[in-house]
Amino acid sequence: MSQKFDPKRRTLSAGAALALLGFPLISIGGCGGGGGTPAGPSTPNPTPTPSSGAGDIAGSVTKNHAAPHVAVITAAQLSAGVGLILNIDNGIHSHTVTLSGAQVMQIAGRERVSVESSTDPHSDGSSPHKHTVTFN
Repeated sequence: MSQKFDPKRRTLSAGAALALLGFPLISIGGCGGGGGTPAGPSTPNPTPTPSSGAGDIAGSVTKNHAAPHVAVITAAQLSAGVGLILNIDNGIHSHTVTLSGAQVMQIAGRERVSVESSTDPHSDGSSPHKHTVTFN
């Protein structure tokens, strides 16, 4: 009997592990629903419009999916200037993006910063891949 993929359980497990290591974890869901199938073909130029508050900065995610990954750093996180691990879960599978305190400060200063996400498979275990996330 195969187990059904539960994206909430995976996010919680990753969050719990990172919390134990002392990393702040921000879970940011993107568009799209749950389910255990891959998101479909990648698109070269992402077009999601993440919801963000005043002073928040959204990153652009390359090779994004039909159900896009979204990365947003809040104004409060930018002010704090400490390292972050963003979970860019799209409701189907997730990746993490790790930013150092120096990178967060550069982003807050409106400098362009690009980082690669973790390499993770789709929810069905296929196609391990990563994304580049660019802020500013």
